[in-house]
Amino acid sequence: MISLLEIRNAVALNGRTDARSLSYQFSAPLPMVEAMLKQLVAMGKLEEVDASSCLSGGCKQCPETQKCGSKIYQLSVKN
Repeated sequence: MISLLEIRNAVALNGRTDARSLSYQFSAPLPMVEAMLKQLVAMGKLEEVDASSCLSGGCKQCPETQKCGSKIYQLSVKN
């Protein structure tokens, strides 16, 4: 079973990532990963980043280039 620490570390290693990528990486159900990300945000360990500020270029493959709705996470700058 995946832990909050593993999710946090994966985000740290990737710099910025989304729930779908983490779900794939850990072979875990997407709703579980999303719940864990929300918990880490509530704990102040991660923060949501505006998807329009994504610098990875991953959104370019998205069929809907405007208002994707994807939430991207990174380590909180408070830590």
